[in-house]
Amino acid sequence: MSCHESDTALREGSPLLVEALEHVRTCDCCRELVSMLNTREPANLPSPETLHKIAAGIAKDLRPVRSMAPSRYFVGAMVAISVSGVAISVYSMGAFALAAMTSVQIAIILGTLTISFILLAYSLVNQIVPGSHHRIPPGLLPVGIVISLTLAVAVLFQFQHERNFWASGWYCLRVGAPIGVLAAVPLWLLLRRGAILSPSMTGAATGLLAGLIGTSVLTIHCPNLDARHILVSHLGVAILCALAGFATGLMVEIIARGSVEKK
Repeated sequence: MSCHESDTALREGSPLLVEALEHVRTCDCCRELVSMLNTREPANLPSPETLHKIAAGIAKDLRPVRSMAPSRYFVGAMVAISVSGVAISVYSMGAFALAAMTSVQIAIILGTLTISFILLAYSLVNQIVPGSHHRIPPGLLPVGIVISLTLAVAVLFQFQHERNFWASGWYCLRVGAPIGVLAAVPLWLLLRRGAILSPSMTGAATGLLAGLIGTSVLTIHCPNLDARHILVSHLGVAILCALAGFATGLMVEIIARGSVEKK
């Protein structure tokens, strides 16, 4: 076997591979070539000074972190914030709507709000713990909650003609929106103890949870049972807070992305 045929057999793995290997053993040129190809040059290792600079650069931004509490404590804290916010606001404003609604309306609308609180609390806890499993996609949960509340209001309450629709609606918005904004502060202080990977998504869910506190207060306080009024003014508080939370989180993402690009 010639050197060319041996080279072809070794590269292509032909059935003559045994003969090619035998040729390499007897041919000095081919044996030297194979030896050169199998010899690995030592890697150019960085100097100790370079390794020290790399280690110093990595350690520069490292900060000690405290271990997170179990998820049930975060969920309990968010539920406590929600219940306290609703209770304090209703105590100071009055629960006039409960006298105007039927027991079925009270049970269904407050039950739907309670389930929404719990689902959002669990979703937010999973969003601040990396690697958590989401049974309901966090991007779809706020949309699903708004749709569920809209359907509940449309089924439970009647659409009526109201002369002062915009005036009464603006009053409820001015009452409910500040409650949602105030509730967002302790919620944010609680959530920042975790690792927020998607500020826009977490901001939207946090805003919706805070806004639902204002919606719940208006549901218990406002005796206006017009379905349009409830959808626009009561549920509108939660939607506005969710949009504000999403915009705030998106702004945080843009600023963080810009700082990374500058580096």
